[in-house]
Amino acid sequence: MVPSLALQGIRADKAVWLEQGVACDINVEYDDVAALDRHVQQIVQDQPVDAVVQPLQGRRKKLLISDMDSTMITVECIDELADFVGKKAEVARITDRAMNGELNFEAALNERVALLKGLPEEALQQCYNERVKMMPGAKVLVQTMRAQGAHCILVSGGFTFFTSRVRGALGFHEDYSNLLAIEDGKLTGRVIPPILGKEAKLATLQSSCAKLGIATDEALAIGDGANDLPMLLAAGLGVAYHAKPVVRAQTSARINHCDLSVLLYVQGYRKAEITG
Repeated sequence: MVPSLALQGIRADKAVWLEQGVACDINVEYDDVAALDRHVQQIVQDQPVDAVVQPLQGRRKKLLISDMDSTMITVECIDELADFVGKKAEVARITDRAMNGELNFEAALNERVALLKGLPEEALQQCYNERVKMMPGAKVLVQTMRAQGAHCILVSGGFTFFTSRVRGALGFHEDYSNLLAIEDGKLTGRVIPPILGKEAKLATLQSSCAKLGIATDEALAIGDGANDLPMLLAAGLGVAYHAKPVVRAQTSARINHCDLSVLLYVQGYRKAEITG
């Protein structure tokens, strides 16, 4: 990468390894961060590596705020719940369109939850036990940042039943999400308002920073869908993690190959500082 940058008139120092053969820093003297990012992405586009271009100062963040489904866990919980009523394909199509920004998130959520009407409440625990898997690197990321004093928040357009359990499993301080209405031990097919959508995610970022007495520039936000975009764009480091094309196109940091632990190296952590 360094020779390629040099050929484009960008002065770059030799690599400083944060973990030998895994992650490195390349210090660059260049005024236009956006233009530099375009140069770097062109260089790495055909290689199975991720590169994040950012100012060196202030890159270690004091707040971690993250989406859950397909970000901290490997599945979309609502799609997996729909499988219990034989409607996974139908619900997954709606989910995919909503995450691509093709549908209004709140309307799409109501439409999908309506298809779950009558599902026994115990199916939620069965779904969590059998379907929900933590994303590789998620626990290391959360626990390392927490050990270094960062506040960690899980914010999801999904459901509290799942976020509360994922929060505990990964070590988040708080979780915010939506409540499913349940009566007589069965889902009613309704979400209890207000629905937590993209504006609520942004508001959670902003209010959390205010409570902590930090600027939004000191936050790391992670997500994969269109409902994450306002939060990602407002954070000091907004990361599109294995994200939909509409999200990758609008964010300055994109992780397409590595697992979540790479976001520690992005913040300048060295191998010896990483927990787990």
